[in-house]
Amino acid sequence: MVFDFLGPKKKVVVGMVHIGALPGSPLYDADGGMPRLIDAALADIEALQTGGIDAVMFGNENDRPYQLKAPAEGIAAMTAVVSAAKPLLTVPFGVNYLWDPIASVAIAAATGARFVREIMTGLFASDMGLWNPDCASAVRLRRTLGCDHVKLLFNINAEFAHSLDQRPIELRARSAVFSSLADAILVSGPLTGQSVDSSELRRVAQALPDVPVFANTGVNLDNVADILSVASGVIVGTHFKVDGVTWNAVDAGRVARFMQAVGRLR
Repeated sequence: MVFDFLGPKKKVVVGMVHIGALPGSPLYDADGGMPRLIDAALADIEALQTGGIDAVMFGNENDRPYQLKAPAEGIAAMTAVVSAAKPLLTVPFGVNYLWDPIASVAIAAATGARFVREIMTGLFASDMGLWNPDCASAVRLRRTLGCDHVKLLFNINAEFAHSLDQRPIELRARSAVFSSLADAILVSGPLTGQSVDSSELRRVAQALPDVPVFANTGVNLDNVADILSVASGVIVGTHFKVDGVTWNAVDAGRVARFMQAVGRLR
């Protein structure tokens, strides 16, 4: 497994810490400010770790409408939240600044994250316009900053977007590993919280038997057994929230029930 920092664990579960809207974004809570963002992140971390999560990932899902280039104030604020949360963490963590791979690598280097998730390759028609990520600059930045140990998780089919590359998804995944040095491949559904296409997940996993392949969205208690029969792991956000609503706080009970089910599958 590329995730050597997780030791012998198989069928890895990464739980999302959805940071509240950051300064400069329309939904930012100026009255609560940075202290409220940090407090909410700490509460979610406690719930995830109490429930037995393997790793956590910080993301700025609340920064709607999304941008393709991270603003300076957003990078600074997310770095501050992650840094403030580190003393509470007992599991490895990753970061994902939507939708900027260069910013994500920079934040990972600054905070000591072990992995980054992002759209790294491809060309997409999206809600944010034409989406053309700069993978080469992100991977070179990882090298320049001396953090080659930070694993890069390539989300191969973007949420909120349609790929203009008509190659089969399994060929795009193999190509990303060969040409762009992906450490792992993620397969997503069309929107946050919506399940992956099981046939796409299976085709990618079969095409890359030596590379970790994760389901990135829509994993829940009802489908996790089927998904983990194919995938190396899952990233879970919405299902762990109170009432299964993406924007709610993490529910430790939902995490615990999910992790107990995964424990039986391992």
